[in-house]
Amino acid sequence: MKAIGYTQHGDSSRDDALIDLDLPRPEPGPHDLLVRVAAVSVNPVDTKIRRTRAASHAAPQVLGWDAVGTVEQAGDAVEGFKAGDRVFYAGAIDRPGSNAEYQVVDARIVGHAPVSVNDAEAAALPLTAITAWELLFDRFCVAEGSGKGRSLLIIGAAGGVGSIMVQLAHRLTDLTVIGTAGRPESVEWVRQLGADHVIDHRQPMLPQLKELGLESVDMIASLTHTQDYYEQYVECLTPQGKLGLIDDFDSLDVIKLKPKSLSLHWEFMFARSLHQTQDMAAQGKLLQRVAQLIDSGALRTTLGEHFGTITAANLLKAHRLLESHQARGKIVLEGF
Repeated sequence: MKAIGYTQHGDSSRDDALIDLDLPRPEPGPHDLLVRVAAVSVNPVDTKIRRTRAASHAAPQVLGWDAVGTVEQAGDAVEGFKAGDRVFYAGAIDRPGSNAEYQVVDARIVGHAPVSVNDAEAAALPLTAITAWELLFDRFCVAEGSGKGRSLLIIGAAGGVGSIMVQLAHRLTDLTVIGTAGRPESVEWVRQLGADHVIDHRQPMLPQLKELGLESVDMIASLTHTQDYYEQYVECLTPQGKLGLIDDFDSLDVIKLKPKSLSLHWEFMFARSLHQTQDMAAQGKLLQRVAQLIDSGALRTTLGEHFGTITAANLLKAHRLLESHQARGKIVLEGF
């Protein structure tokens, strides 16, 4: 089968940072689906692993943690899926990725794809939807329909996760939603997605919040550059507020959270599949709900740019754009 990956990890400036491969078609296990991949999207985790995870010519690394496709075969222990079903998912970080014609994925973290959007639009959704949902509802413990009188500040609201989180908070809660964005087109994007207010993360944030009549915020979802903004987070959060993180950095001085009794919450959407948790199937159910929300018009896809067919050259262009931090919404590729 056709696949795209690498045998030498490192910087994206190399023309061979990603290469076209010919690999054996995988075989599904008892809990697995064998999926013929139709479209994929690219996430920061792809670029991070390409830079840092070693590979070999004998076992090249295939990236990709977002896909939509058709079930070719279901394992003996699989329930709820059959050959011919159109599905979407984000996969598992410790298994070969979706940048291949065929992928094996645990059925418990798979959902039936929304029927009202095409493959490219559906492929933009899984990883960011899972991350945003788990951070908002599981880590911050916000109940659907609640949040009146409370506020949520989303850092990097125009990015992949932010674009979904703004919508979820706007549509499913009564929180006051403040997003951050740095460019005029990003500001407009975040407003269209439902943010009540948009501020500029390149400027001091607390004065901007006060101009909106907010002395502080109850929750901050830090989706990017946490180290750069950490001091401001401590300043902006209401006593007993919550700080949620998804990005990687060297270290944080958590002692600074103590005077306000602030809590720190990590969101890592691969944790359930990586550790085979008892509630692993919650991600499949979550994706089913997201599909329903898309089909009802409550949520919209966050597809930003379509980079053409799934080739090494096109994927490398996508990696480079993501690493420039200039992408808006999700980058999607479709077909082999």
